[in-house]
Amino acid sequence: MGDVVTLFRDYMGVGLIVLWFLLALLYLFLKEKRRHLRILFVWVPVILLLVFFNPLFARLVFRMADGEIYYRILWLLPMTTVIAWAATEIYGSLRGRGRFVFAGAAAVMLMVSGSFIYANPFFQRAQNPYHIPQSVVDICDAIRVEGREVRAVFPAEMLQYVRQYDGTVCMPYGREVIVERWNVLNELYFLMEAEEVDAVRLAELARERVCHYIILSGEKRMAGSLTDCSFEVFGQIDGYTIYRDSTADLSLPAAGQGGEL
Repeated sequence: MGDVVTLFRDYMGVGLIVLWFLLALLYLFLKEKRRHLRILFVWVPVILLLVFFNPLFARLVFRMADGEIYYRILWLLPMTTVIAWAATEIYGSLRGRGRFVFAGAAAVMLMVSGSFIYANPFFQRAQNPYHIPQSVVDICDAIRVEGREVRAVFPAEMLQYVRQYDGTVCMPYGREVIVERWNVLNELYFLMEAEEVDAVRLAELARERVCHYIILSGEKRMAGSLTDCSFEVFGQIDGYTIYRDSTADLSLPAAGQGGEL
């Protein structure tokens, strides 16, 4: 139970949103009489909380998975909808100036209950409708070959975005190499992220894994040259250099559509 309580405390953050959620839940429990709304806004959250804090259920899940998996049960809690519905019900029960006072107070309450999302270095303003870095979009568009899959080696900062944008661009490794606790070792990844890249070894590994392209930051230092290893400069986009394996024939259809080459 100590682990479960710790997970819930981490989920709470500063705690105010969870406090408003619990107060909203109590208000709807006392005031909401419509059966279908009670099921949706009261009983579903209550049952989820009871399941989450059930020590027998927690022991079973922790035997099969880790804390991160158990933590995701909290994602099912309809906090936003419960708070919004309770606020709507309270607003509807008021008359005259009281409505405006409550609406203003509720808005201020929600604003001070969290933090500015863009203060987090892992969040940034969306650059396009896909909500991924524009550099990923531009590079994927540049290396796409109509009617077939291509395979490319990307730097770590792009790994989690490529397949979100284009399923025909495959990679020799993915997010598993950047999650430390998964302890997945990949020589090609470590070589790409080294302070100084060994161009000869990089070309060898990329070719072994049938990678048609290598994408490197223009600021990356290299020992040797990829162009001496039959990788030609295909283009430069958003501060990244795209190298193409000049020995690869991309006119042929990909072997096995829908997966990695």
